Amino acid sequence: MTSVVGTEVLAPLRGDPARGAVLLDIDGTLAPIVEHAADAQVPERTRQLLIALARRYSVVACVSGRQASEARAMVSIGSISYLGTHGAELLKAGWTQPVIDPQLEDWARRIHDFCREADTTDLRRLRVRLEDKGPIVAFHWRGARDEAAARSAVDAIAARATAAGLRTHWGRKVLEVRPPVQIDKGAGVRSFLAGAPVDVALYAGDDATDLDAFRALVQMTEDGELSRAIRVGVSSEDGPREIVDEADLVVDGTEGVQQLLSMLVAD
Repeated sequence: MTSVVGTEVLAPLRGDPARGAVLLDIDGTLAPIVEHAADAQVPERTRQLLIALARRYSVVACVSGRQASEARAMVSIGSISYLGTHGAELLKAGWTQPVIDPQLEDWARRIHDFCREADTTDLRRLRVRLEDKGPIVAFHWRGARDEAAARSAVDAIAARATAAGLRTHWGRKVLEVRPPVQIDKGAGVRSFLAGAPVDVALYAGDDATDLDAFRALVQMTEDGELSRAIRVGVSSEDGPREIVDEADLVVDGTEGVQQLLSMLVAD
């Protein structure tokens, strides 16, 4: 990212922080991607920049596929909000408990039953790992000894999930099994910003799930809910090409995100 281009793109947001929202994915954006999701960490420098952001901008939130409480524990900042499970959960700044859409509770039980059956000895032998995200369960195969065989096993799980009336969503070496209702970062972001005193919103992300948020912000500008949307794509070797293609500004990995945050808090 060049400073000149960055300054131009970010100018509408930096010019009126009291009417600005900064929305950020966590894994691959704030925290480097690691082999096991449980080992991911947000660098301390990034945390300090987030604290400074929260003091300057009207709305600052992390939007994650992780559960909201897990996202907050990972980032360890209570003065910003967290949209967990791709927006299905909301944990606002200062709240002690997240709020989840009631219609998802029964589906969460069904999905957990399905995934318990799918979690076979053969699947574990392939080193496919399950991640509980409340109403969503994820199957990760990053770092498996034979990633091709692990992916083939996950493909079979996806087919069974679809046959059972569940939805599937693919990310970077991960399959998510979801309820057959709309759950995505775009819907979550749009609901979160509805009625907020925000005129310009920035969203930064690195994966396919973040494209929904990109497109939601564009739609909000077209509908007159925002005057400007700023889409920041975080480039990586195995990230989707659409993240770069649809972005207004591209940064290089989590270090590039640090530079972005520094620009947002600079005087």
